[in-house]
Amino acid sequence: MRTRSIGSRLPRTATRVALGLALLAVPATAVATTAGPAGQHAPAAHRSAPHTARAATGLDDPAKKDIAMQLVSSAENSSLDWKAQYAYIEDIGDGRGYTGGIIGFCSGTHDMLELVELYTQRKPGNVLAEYLPALRAVDGSDSHEGLDGFPEAWAKAAEDSAFQKAQNDERDRVYFHPAVKQGKADGVGVLGQFAYYDAIVMHGDGDDSTSFSGIRKRALGEAKPPSQGGNETEWLNAFLDARVWAMKQEEAHSDTSRVDTAQRVFLKNGNLDLHTPLDWKVYGDSFHID
Repeated sequence: MRTRSIGSRLPRTATRVALGLALLAVPATAVATTAGPAGQHAPAAHRSAPHTARAATGLDDPAKKDIAMQLVSSAENSSLDWKAQYAYIEDIGDGRGYTGGIIGFCSGTHDMLELVELYTQRKPGNVLAEYLPALRAVDGSDSHEGLDGFPEAWAKAAEDSAFQKAQNDERDRVYFHPAVKQGKADGVGVLGQFAYYDAIVMHGDGDDSTSFSGIRKRALGEAKPPSQGGNETEWLNAFLDARVWAMKQEEAHSDTSRVDTAQRVFLKNGNLDLHTPLDWKVYGDSFHID
């Protein structure tokens, strides 16, 4: 598993607003709202998980996975319409070069290169194939050298279902499946698996203290996961505490609302398996899923 070693991801929200980009349309079944509380707390009896490990349900259930994609997109794109992000690409000034697609593949952190390699393996001669030498040359930097016209080619490729599938597959291989696998191994349910996924999307994985593994290691110093006899709610609180710490190591992530007014809200409500309806806020914007 690679690490996103060139700093941590910046929220795209501020960048897009600054550029004057319009918010993308939201499906009728998952609409953003402008007011309303983030949900009332459940009775205390429902907020505390048993100290014995329970059977972990899966974020890989198709309906739950779609919720996860919407939750991440609310933070990354100010929209629940995650499928509208295949064509997204820009340099958000975070030292990672171009950021593009449904999960923010970056030209400076290797995952964009591997995505284009996969797409080209499946469909030789595609509009992005000619950029492979340049992507290899800029990997590990924020350089655009040799990438003239690349954003336009990316947008064109995004119209191709084969490129969309390649984005889905790389997202799952690099980020989604590892997060779900570790979540199930730790005995946490859908919310915990999502917390892992959101963390690995932003921080990547590796040996440093702010990577996903570093965050989990820090949490292990405060609590035990259900698989080790710990209480699920206590464990997830410790993990989210560690996640907030990691985010605050970089000024760009001083706004931790994607944890504080989203994941932490679900946890306080005892919603360990992300049952709908869901209400949350990210960077001041309110969202709702029926």
